[in-house]
Amino acid sequence: MLLAVDIGNTNIVVGLFDKDKLVTSFRIASERDRTADEYGILMAHFLEIRKLSKEEIDGAIISSVVPPLNEAIERAVVQYCGVEDPLQVGPGVKTGLAIKIENPKEVGADRVCDAVAVTEIYGAPAIVVDFGTATTFSAVDSEGSFIGGAIAPGVMTASDALFSKASKLPRVDIAKPKTVIGKSTVTAMQSGIFFGALGMVEEIVGRMKAEIGGNKTKVIATGGLAPLIASQTDTIDTVDPDITLKGLRIIYERNVSQ
Repeated sequence: MLLAVDIGNTNIVVGLFDKDKLVTSFRIASERDRTADEYGILMAHFLEIRKLSKEEIDGAIISSVVPPLNEAIERAVVQYCGVEDPLQVGPGVKTGLAIKIENPKEVGADRVCDAVAVTEIYGAPAIVVDFGTATTFSAVDSEGSFIGGAIAPGVMTASDALFSKASKLPRVDIAKPKTVIGKSTVTAMQSGIFFGALGMVEEIVGRMKAEIGGNKTKVIATGGLAPLIASQTDTIDTVDPDITLKGLRIIYERNVSQ
């Protein structure tokens, strides 16, 4: 089996693939103070409760947008998952993706994985909307090339900023209120956060489609809030919570088959 690890700012997502089938996945909070042993024990525990053994793992691939965690996670994968030389998504790794922006090295590994997966699975042109710590929009043109995108504050990030910067505003759950006009501070905040995120997605995706050139552009959403946002708009065609992990699998196969 293949162990795929996506290191994000908020969570580390781990998936296990049996060929092209995602067998299981789990999330670990991204904590910079944790040691390799602590991460390794957590991974081993999740494998154990899912009745999986490290002896079944014969390869691993890691993507990261949090460089300080790279060494600890790689050591955890080596020591606790039994993979001697995990593949790291970065320079020199064959992705099969043409990156047509001013500085290709600036593109986060997660966005590369998203673009690889959406092209392979859903076809091009396409846009991936990833609801994470940041809400990212990744555009793939009709030739399957990554041509850029947009990066905005994540929905939870924006909500936390309101709570931390405005003395009288409480922390609220992200939810769709019954009306846009809030009748209380909480529902007013929920309205602003939810409909603000919804409007942002519709506006940015609409403008991106116009620049890509065509209504045939597929829009795939991923991330924790993707189902909630997608349920309220026709802008998003499909929700795929595992698209980054799928991209990691595809990249791994493109490298081990060389």
